[in-house]
Amino acid sequence: MKKINILTTTIATCFILFSGCRKTDDLPAAPDLAEEEPSLCDTPPLRLWLFQQFVNWGKEPTIIAASEELQMSNLANFYALHFENSAENQYFGVNGEYTDQVNKTFKDLKRFWNIGSINVIKVASHGSMLQDRSKVFEMYKSVYGYSDDKANHYADSIATLLKKYPQFLNGDHPAFTFNQFAIPDTTIANVGQIPAKIIIGDGLLQGFAALGYGDNAPQAILAHEFGHHIQYDLGILKTGMKLIPKTSRRIELMADAYAAYFLAHASGAAMQSNDVQQVAEVFFNTGDCDFAVDSHHGTPHQRKAATEWGYSLAKNSHKQDHILSTEEFARLFDAELNNIVKK
Repeated sequence: MKKINILTTTIATCFILFSGCRKTDDLPAAPDLAEEEPSLCDTPPLRLWLFQQFVNWGKEPTIIAASEELQMSNLANFYALHFENSAENQYFGVNGEYTDQVNKTFKDLKRFWNIGSINVIKVASHGSMLQDRSKVFEMYKSVYGYSDDKANHYADSIATLLKKYPQFLNGDHPAFTFNQFAIPDTTIANVGQIPAKIIIGDGLLQGFAALGYGDNAPQAILAHEFGHHIQYDLGILKTGMKLIPKTSRRIELMADAYAAYFLAHASGAAMQSNDVQQVAEVFFNTGDCDFAVDSHHGTPHQRKAATEWGYSLAKNSHKQDHILSTEEFARLFDAELNNIVKK
């Protein structure tokens, strides 16, 4: 069970803090949030679905994939993070089935929000990367710092394991790409310059499709991660920032609210109420009950509440064509945050 937890702990809606961003001095400080745990917190269906995928694998392949030395469960996601640095020829979904949705939403997000996002790119994490020995070797050599001999040995091991365990689906199993990231432009040792980007894993999209949210999950995920780029721009996310559960929760719930506001706004994605309710369920499913963990993302009910607040802010505006600035939105959200957290 411990090994399975290694895989399931890193779930959807992650973000990475690598480099700095501009500081907006008139933004309010993070509200003083209570430490108390909500009384209601159930494991959402998406996490249960992912856990079942590992059960279907069986004990031995699960332990192998979770090996800290082999890093098989992280290779595809971290390859996209370090080496997918061009927006050209990107496709989303194992067979590219979500590419049009993601491309249109990304274009609309850049138009909608008042930040310098021209250099932010979107890339995909594909488990098929595990079939490319040169990419696997590069990960072990440059990112994990293994010697040539060790990197070659493990690269050969990955190829052998894909053949030995058909349940890995040649890397296309959702467990290998079940994540999403937003990072600012930065420089990484042994890799070089990394552009500001959003990374969406095929596995996460597969999970939401299995739950019936394939029509709206790609837009929701992308809009949420774009919300993190807004936070980088405002200085809400910073280099070396020490996260504790309540500050991490604030950041994630705010990104949910930014996403919902854009998706519901008449000048944004202009989603109808039924679609926005599905978005609320998407974010509900990315909540967690890990109250004491520094990367706590908010409970499922808190994440749904943040989504509904953002949706209401867009729909109840007296001027339907008016778009709040990112700064004003952050102030309004922080004023409401304590009420959202009580959900």
